[in-house]
Amino acid sequence: MYQTGKSRGIIPVSVLATTDPVLRDSALFGLLMDAPGVVAVRHDIYEGHLRRVVQDAGGVVEDVLVPLEHACLSCAVREDAVPTIARLARDGRWTHVLLALPVSAEPLPAARALAAETMPGGDLAHTRVATSFTVVDVDTLQQDLFGDDTLVERGLELTLDDERSVGEALAAQIEQADLVVTSSSPSPTTSGLLDRLRGAGTRRVDGLHALSAVDLGAATHSPSRAEHRAHPLGAVAVAGSAGVPEDRSWTLELRSALPFHPERLLDGIEDLSSGGLRARGVFHVADRPGLACLWDGAGGQLAVADLGPWSEVCAGTAPHTRIVVVGVADDRGPGAGVVDERQRLRKAFHAALCTPEEMAAGVEWLWREDHLAPWLGARSA
Repeated sequence: MYQTGKSRGIIPVSVLATTDPVLRDSALFGLLMDAPGVVAVRHDIYEGHLRRVVQDAGGVVEDVLVPLEHACLSCAVREDAVPTIARLARDGRWTHVLLALPVSAEPLPAARALAAETMPGGDLAHTRVATSFTVVDVDTLQQDLFGDDTLVERGLELTLDDERSVGEALAAQIEQADLVVTSSSPSPTTSGLLDRLRGAGTRRVDGLHALSAVDLGAATHSPSRAEHRAHPLGAVAVAGSAGVPEDRSWTLELRSALPFHPERLLDGIEDLSSGGLRARGVFHVADRPGLACLWDGAGGQLAVADLGPWSEVCAGTAPHTRIVVVGVADDRGPGAGVVDERQRLRKAFHAALCTPEEMAAGVEWLWREDHLAPWLGARSA
């Protein structure tokens, strides 16, 4: 019998995130049937309420609507999940708690909140966060990741003002999870994409049949490693399925110690962000010395933002510009007149950088027109 939680006196809690409601329910059903003592807490948005459904192998234990009192959905989930999980873990009937997040939610905020409460004196001190995992549909991965559908168009938005693309939500789930689970055996290219996107030190299992409650409960979630994976500095340039000729996925690391030139960055931003790509990283700009900026693109959308002082958000590293891009090569091949996307990106990247001579202008940049104010906010002195 599955007794991981009872034998240790500490109940494991695993967090599930996905962009597919059918896969979420299928994964939960399989895990509830996989081992006795597993209970699931599923959250959904329902007519202005947070719907909480608790179920185990015997069926639904409770089905409750909780009013959403503020716009922060992650806060609402956390405020409901923590006391619910604390209660279930103390009940004595269950040995493993699964928290299934609303479809399209990122796993990191929930895992972070739960881990904080597992500290001595916390509401979840009698539990531990075991595994943060996501389930992906291998049949639609490429279209979901690189297509331009938004969550609103799919009916998967978390809030009325959720403007994310499906690709943005999907990429974040894959990159943040401890474990990536596929719906079935992936093609070589899909397999390569998943291995290029998932974080360093994470795991992958292929097929829902391979998902095990015992395996989830036996693992231990590391909050520090999870935070590092989600940080733009944590984007890794991995080899993917090396030596597999059918794998058309690729990774390109664009890196320079030089900052972007603000005007040339705007002129070339379309070339750097268009096409079916997942790209993330950090950059700095000549007219904003000491500032770290975010680069985050997927699903035909690009987000750039002011992260704060480089010395604080990227401590221990010298200012640099680094963007890791993941894509899929055209199956027609270069012989069909197809331009290599990587070659185009390298050219656009280096064209947008400052030259060493331009950098010699120093503080003179601060008196020039602030071209990036609409995107990065007003430039500080």
